[in-house]
Amino acid sequence: MEGKYVEGSLHRNKVTGAIVYNAYNRKSKTSEDRVVEPLEHGWMKESATRYKFYNSVKKELGLREIYLIMTRELKKAMQALELENILNNV
Repeated sequence: MEGKYVEGSLHRNKVTGAIVYNAYNRKSKTSEDRVVEPLEHGWMKESATRYKFYNSVKKELGLREIYLIMTRELKKAMQALELENILNNV
């Protein structure tokens, strides 16, 4: 009624002839990402295998201003990542 469902398989039991349902044990394939540096217009996160940089700036600022903002924020995120790397290796 609410549109919810459980994935699984239906089969007939060979001995009893009753229909048996086996629910699939689905687990999320995504792990929680850790925020390395929150930014004014986005964030930098770390997952088990990747660093992720997200930045969102309004188009109305103009190409030059967007370039400056994104460059500044990437630089800030990379500095935080380098600092964290130094502190972890000490």
